[in-house]
Amino acid sequence: MTSVTSTVVRLKLSLLRNGLRQSGGRRAAFVFSAVAAVLFALAQLLGLLLLRGHAHADVAAVTGTAVLALGWAVLPLFFPSGDETLDPTRLVLLPLRPRPLIRSLLAASLLGIGPLFTLLILAGCVLAPAHGPAGYVVAPVALVLVLLSCVALARTVATANVRLLTSRKGRDLAVLSGLVIAVGAQAVNFGAQRLGSSGLGQLRPVADVLSWIPPASAVAAVRSASEGAYGTTLTQLALSALGLTLLLSTWSRVLTRLMTAPDGSTLQPADAGTRDRAGTGGLARLLPGGRIGTVMERSLRYIWRDPKTKAAWVTSLAIGLIVPVFNAVQGTGSVYFACFAAGMLGIQMYNQFGQDTSAFWMVATTISSPRDAHAELRGRALALLLIALPYSVLVTVVTSALLGAWSRLPEVLGLSLALLGAMLATGAWTSARFPYSIPQEGHKNIAAGQGSLAWISILGGMIAAALLCAPLIALTITLHVTAGGTTWTWLLLPTGTAYGTTLTCTGLRLSAPRTASRLPEILGAVSKG
Repeated sequence: MTSVTSTVVRLKLSLLRNGLRQSGGRRAAFVFSAVAAVLFALAQLLGLLLLRGHAHADVAAVTGTAVLALGWAVLPLFFPSGDETLDPTRLVLLPLRPRPLIRSLLAASLLGIGPLFTLLILAGCVLAPAHGPAGYVVAPVALVLVLLSCVALARTVATANVRLLTSRKGRDLAVLSGLVIAVGAQAVNFGAQRLGSSGLGQLRPVADVLSWIPPASAVAAVRSASEGAYGTTLTQLALSALGLTLLLSTWSRVLTRLMTAPDGSTLQPADAGTRDRAGTGGLARLLPGGRIGTVMERSLRYIWRDPKTKAAWVTSLAIGLIVPVFNAVQGTGSVYFACFAAGMLGIQMYNQFGQDTSAFWMVATTISSPRDAHAELRGRALALLLIALPYSVLVTVVTSALLGAWSRLPEVLGLSLALLGAMLATGAWTSARFPYSIPQEGHKNIAAGQGSLAWISILGGMIAAALLCAPLIALTITLHVTAGGTTWTWLLLPTGTAYGTTLTCTGLRLSAPRTASRLPEILGAVSKG
């Protein structure tokens, strides 16, 4: 009789093989990603082996293991479709008990690029601090414990959140994966620069703590065995084994509940409609009346509910804060970098009608004059300002505090508000003149054949916004040169506020007639996705 484990392993191999047969592009992407991952892992393995004999080799090994485990924990949340076997509910109709099912899924999880990548890096982590017979004996045990812990951790997280990963919110997390990668890259870059200047020694306190936390404690056991501390070695290995046991036990309980409990994801509580109506009324009471308030509420709901709109906003909010703050912390930044937040959030005004896609026809039927179009654009701009204005102020204050440049806060804030106003003005005009569709499916944010429209809209609008801010920039330079300091630069705050407000109002008013006259063209452009 064929065992369950071999059947599930063959199923995983069949899924991989059939997926590669779908297209040549998918095969090429798989081969490229596999080669790139293996080469990178081999480079890391070589780097860890070169650390052998270094005083802080164990620090790099222990912290690297902890980072790997963290990656395995969050990976299923942001890439739920990366492994078709992550959803055990597909096997719910089969007569399988939890224990053999866990054993089978654990074995299947060891197949793929990710486990191979992890295995190579973990080999370097356990060999870097190892020396002497005892260290080499403990190293393979630690390697197996850590690898199984990483896989079990990923499976436990995926099983506990399987309802989320197959829902709209799960798709939101997948869309936001690019943001996580961008933020993580900035954090890694910052950490690498700090380590390059001060060395691995500053991570010693962190590594000492991680040495007693599974699964990193297994790698720390290799160091303890190499130093002859056999009691500490057994304790650290026992902690890793206990952590793996707890993970498997938790996975078993979650899997049993998932496979036996009814799926209530499509059932709506009786009071859900009442809560939704109450929430809508509460939001509407805080917004202006008439069409403007309705448009603001619709725009805010897009930001909260539409996956791609939400991803664009979260990305802009994060990067708008990361760039000035990280540069300020590194000591290489300028307080003027705070204007980056206003620029990133102002981009959200571009292609306002693209997020409506084909549903823009409902908006178009309510616009019968430039006055209606002006109210529509004004509501969208106010919804954007509701978030962008306080956030730009916050980023400016934080950047000024980190750099100790409080005297320049008024002028930088004035420049930020002027830039935000210019972006709103040019964004409204380009939304009417160069609209393009945003596909609802997949990860592409521009429909096929409309790439040039998107580039013209965004790049042209940003250049125009910079030119519109040129008078205020010239005034800033003049005040610094003539006053010889920051005596009169506080005038830039009210001046920038008034200038940005004037630009926004003028841009909305000039864009309204064009929007009203180009409704059919806008609808055709945004409906191609």
